[in-house]
Amino acid sequence: MKNNPVRILATYLPQFHPIPENDQWWGKGFTEWTNVGKAKPLFRGHYQPRVPADLGYYDLRLPEVRQQQADLAREYGIEGFCYWHYWFGNGKRLLERPFNEVLVSGKPDFPFCLSWANHSWQDKQFSKEGTDRMLIEQEYGGEADYLEHFYALLPAFKDNRYIKVDNKPLFQIYIPLKFPEVDKFIACWQREANKNGLEGIHFVGHTHFENDYESLIQKGFDAINIVRLYHFYKHEYTLPERAYMKIRRIWFKHGGIFDYGKLFKYFSDKMDSRDDWYPTLVPNWDHSPRSGRRGNIFINSNPTVFKKHARQVLQTVKDKKLEHRIIFLKSWNEWAEGNYMEPDLKFGRGYLEALQEAINEVYPT
Repeated sequence: MKNNPVRILATYLPQFHPIPENDQWWGKGFTEWTNVGKAKPLFRGHYQPRVPADLGYYDLRLPEVRQQQADLAREYGIEGFCYWHYWFGNGKRLLERPFNEVLVSGKPDFPFCLSWANHSWQDKQFSKEGTDRMLIEQEYGGEADYLEHFYALLPAFKDNRYIKVDNKPLFQIYIPLKFPEVDKFIACWQREANKNGLEGIHFVGHTHFENDYESLIQKGFDAINIVRLYHFYKHEYTLPERAYMKIRRIWFKHGGIFDYGKLFKYFSDKMDSRDDWYPTLVPNWDHSPRSGRRGNIFINSNPTVFKKHARQVLQTVKDKKLEHRIIFLKSWNEWAEGNYMEPDLKFGRGYLEALQEAINEVYPT
């Protein structure tokens, strides 16, 4: 943080290693690479499959891979990783091994924080032929569960690598307003944090809607992370066009194809200049490796256009004090969503270089 003029936190998916549950649901050895590797182009010029370059088809059980990722992120101006954290209630966790090994080993020596992906898993999220079959349901077990959850993460919060805001560990909740007792959960954690020598927890509510801000602050959140992935709909399409796309999505199970070059200007807003609004950088989006034609696809993203987007977002936080000059980068390695910064065979390190150039231009030394 001290060497960077802006605090860019890249969300990090720990799905790239086999677990027994995925073996049971999808077949032996399944990881996120399974869908990435078998993706097919759905139309002329569709960039699929996407093939990793520098890091290859890695396995996150390997400490060498985790070190390489951290080194690469640090080199291009990223402050730290925001690991997706899965806690389904009553102590049930998934995909926790990579982060646990980072925590216990002390390596890589690279800042981190956690974002609780508090949603159920259904097979429609991960399969072209998906139904509404429940794989694992998100549950909330009340005070006893909140306490167990807090103390499971306390060693992370006390780690000197943990990312802090106003000297409080940053903890994000992915769908905060679908958590019925989120205010009680926050109050419980704040109490326990104070008992354990922390100044508190800096809670961030992830949302797609500006109108959620007041509700989240009232429930105890310190800030919001706003993701305007689909705000372009109301600007680029008429009401009848949006209705038609909704019909296609519901009845024919087809997503849409959208031009990133026209969309990126809607990913940020002047409201992001507020101290407690953390904007989001979006390099691209293509859900088709998971969901086929049901997935929405952005086309014409490239490092040149991404740099324009990055400059725009970086400008919105420029007047904040450094502590709150936070930007979430969505994402470091969501390969099956076409949403990643890691090098691939087509662009190499182009997106990382574009980010670094944008930082240097907006914050010249």
